[in-house]
Amino acid sequence: MALDWDSSPGPEDVRPKEGEWDAIVIGAGLGGLSCAAGFARKGFRALVLEQHDKPGGYATAFRRPGGFLFDVSLHSTSVGERNGIRNLIGGFPEITEVEFVPHPNLYRAVFPSHDVRVPQRDIPGYIATLARLFPEEKAGIAALIEDMAGFATDIGKLRAAQGKVEMSRFPQDFPHLARHAGRTWGQMVDERIRDPKLKAIVSALWVYYGLPPSRLAGYYYALPTIGYLSAGGYYPKGRSQTFSDALVTLIKARGGNVLLRTRGRKILTRDGSAYGVETEAGQEYRSRVVVSNASAWNTFHELLADDVALKEYKARLAGFSPSLSCFQVFLGLNKNLVRERGIQDTEIFLEAGYDPDASYEAARRADVENCGVGVTLYDNLYEGYSPRGKNTINLLALQGFDHWEKFAGDYQKGRKAAYRAEKEKMAEVLIRRVEAKLLPGLSKSIQVKEIGTPLTNLRYTGNYRGAIYGWDQTLENSGPKRVGHSTPVRNLYLAGAWSSPGHGYGAVLSSGLSCFAEIVRNWA
Repeated sequence: MALDWDSSPGPEDVRPKEGEWDAIVIGAGLGGLSCAAGFARKGFRALVLEQHDKPGGYATAFRRPGGFLFDVSLHSTSVGERNGIRNLIGGFPEITEVEFVPHPNLYRAVFPSHDVRVPQRDIPGYIATLARLFPEEKAGIAALIEDMAGFATDIGKLRAAQGKVEMSRFPQDFPHLARHAGRTWGQMVDERIRDPKLKAIVSALWVYYGLPPSRLAGYYYALPTIGYLSAGGYYPKGRSQTFSDALVTLIKARGGNVLLRTRGRKILTRDGSAYGVETEAGQEYRSRVVVSNASAWNTFHELLADDVALKEYKARLAGFSPSLSCFQVFLGLNKNLVRERGIQDTEIFLEAGYDPDASYEAARRADVENCGVGVTLYDNLYEGYSPRGKNTINLLALQGFDHWEKFAGDYQKGRKAAYRAEKEKMAEVLIRRVEAKLLPGLSKSIQVKEIGTPLTNLRYTGNYRGAIYGWDQTLENSGPKRVGHSTPVRNLYLAGAWSSPGHGYGAVLSSGLSCFAEIVRNWA
């Protein structure tokens, strides 16, 4: 996110033709908004086209009767401090109106025979917590944390070197990167930890990244997790929608625009180069570059005309698997059940067992009896999160798309009886599980209930197969191997979870900014 804003070219150096925009961004997810805001704060004219009636993609919120306001997805992120207030968003220092509050503890992981609370910004405390539970593994725990921190240090050194690396000295200069770059997170853990239950506990955040340790690139677990452990987890007052709205305000204040309820239908190309976007309403907008914040699959299979020149690139994309989607139950309670039960946590993971692979397979099959469940209790974050005397709760389970594909045709035509029956049945299972393990009396306290499925995600974001994390973070598609911003179509770029560096709030913000930086470097 540390861009050299002063050295990048400005609008006085490169001007669009009359009636054109400098950049058109398809999709107002955080990656798209971040990219457009990068253009705007440098003085370029950026236009964002968004199919939804609100900006933000997964960083949005919705209201329901009774005063309940539900956040679609944000659980926790890291943010900088300024004058004693957590409101410093990397890359956008002028955004000051979004204040973040810390979680009382980073997260809580509940397994059949272990209940672990991970402290905020206290790595020694985290190591001590695990060592008390598994004293014979103390050295391995410390070594694993050192591996993660060393991995992050080496990545930072490599970025600072800007490609000027003496390869003959690479193992000496970047020891952790040389050792772990080709390993899964499971392989990194196996080297340090023996107890299978501890392996599951130190890997509890795999659900944030979408793959079990056996398949997840070590790069993508180690880096964000060590940053999360050291920098802490924070949540924006007013839900994630406030952050998305702040980016829109910045874009518009600097001469750009964000058009809602405006779906891009076609990326306009000529001689292998993108020059604009046609909307479903038939309106054409022209620009020097087009940035797609839509899924990479949608971009090359729906927004672009079929072209033999794209065959190799599309074949590469076909080799990647889209991430899991999710199933969510949004609950508004008629009482403050969280306070009654004396629960002070905000971010809780309930696991049915100690086998992440089994949990992943259960999620993929939409087996809600045996998959993991995330529970957010944000009334513990700050006063006034819910209407007085009530609770706002979210239950989330990762879920595959296959189970819902048989409902898709009827769903799109408005015939939803079988679909509603299925999602109600699944929701009741999750409610029952949380009630038994964490919140007795939950089912009798529900005033408002909304249920989101992979088909809901597909409807509102357009993401291929309702994916919430873009492409899976496998060894073949992480780090320097990740799908980049540039594409075989000149002046067409990708930003967001489907491109580098990957998914997550911090990552997609970084993706948008690095995409902007790549474009202006090319202009220069």
